[in-house]
Amino acid sequence: MAAIAAALPLSAHAASGDWRKDAVQLDRRRIERLDQAWTHALDEARQGGHARDLAAQGALFKPNAALKRPQPAPGTYRCRTFKLGGNLPYVAYGWFTCRVELTPGGDMILRKITGSQRQSGNLYPDSPRRQVFLGAVAWGSEKPLAYRQDVERDQAGVLERIGQNRWRLALPYPKQESTLDVIELRR
Repeated sequence: MAAIAAALPLSAHAASGDWRKDAVQLDRRRIERLDQAWTHALDEARQGGHARDLAAQGALFKPNAALKRPQPAPGTYRCRTFKLGGNLPYVAYGWFTCRVELTPGGDMILRKITGSQRQSGNLYPDSPRRQVFLGAVAWGSEKPLAYRQDVERDQAGVLERIGQNRWRLALPYPKQESTLDVIELRR
């Protein structure tokens, strides 16, 4: 147990069990505006000439594609990031490695462990079709940051299962670059 606890990232703080209690007001508002972010981001990507790119990903870019039982099992996943809207209408990155961990205290942690932008944070139960993510992004060779450690790095979003062994983390209105970031996870 001590070895597991020592291996957990800094960004994993004890979650209260209710994301609304742990989230700052700005992040609660971003999650409340998720539908609006989807609409704007998809419109920007389509207007930028990426309708085929969006359609090629199937359920990934269908805002209402969430299935029941959103909680991923602990383990290693392939993951990739898409940035929609904002500075560029559509950016698709290659595959990296993510990990879902369950702490000894029962918190579920999602970490992107490779790549130049690495999100890490807690997953909270929210509804039968989604979990809420509160975390932070580390850049380059930086160590993971804790949520609320640096307001400019905080990330808030919604994790949904969109297929067999397929999830997406939608991060509305991130503070850098885009209107919506979507991180796809596959097992």
